[in-house]
Amino acid sequence: MKLQGKKIGILFESDFYEKEIFYYEHRFPEEGADLHFLTRLWGQPSLTFTGHDYKVPFECHESFENMDDATLNSFAAIIVPSAIVSDRLRYTEDVNKLPPASFFLKRVFAQKSILKGIICHGMWLVAPTPELVRGRKVVCHNNLIGDVKNMGAIYTDQDVVVDGDLVTGRSGPLCHLFAHTIIDMLAEK
Repeated sequence: MKLQGKKIGILFESDFYEKEIFYYEHRFPEEGADLHFLTRLWGQPSLTFTGHDYKVPFECHESFENMDDATLNSFAAIIVPSAIVSDRLRYTEDVNKLPPASFFLKRVFAQKSILKGIICHGMWLVAPTPELVRGRKVVCHNNLIGDVKNMGAIYTDQDVVVDGDLVTGRSGPLCHLFAHTIIDMLAEK
């Protein structure tokens, strides 16, 4: 088990790509990882989200909001998945403040020991904080190439791109390549 003792967090919301999330749900624990799905719980003990294609329900019990530094630093990787998850997570009640999920991602990027994974439309979550990817090699869904270039990132036409502690993937159907890269990188740590 390559990832025994490693903790992985996946940001979560409705309109997730079911095949990707179900792949992660099985693949990372198969390698021994302690997997956590993180969202905004809006004061609730749990929320049930639905998938994009098949409307499959998925219950989430953990929040990234108000996560203390010790808990954050206990994660080996944080992943922003594909589909509409990051668009929903970009919501903010106060338009003069960063969305809570973007603020959380900024905290994650500040920790070099945490591997960051962003696939497909997950790059939407970076838009409020473009400095996180400025000057870094990334790949994203073809629909977001202009967005990542406007963020100052260096678009790289590959299925998976590694730039230091950042792993990016082209699209949800390529989640297996993305996950394998993350597994291999975490196993080397």
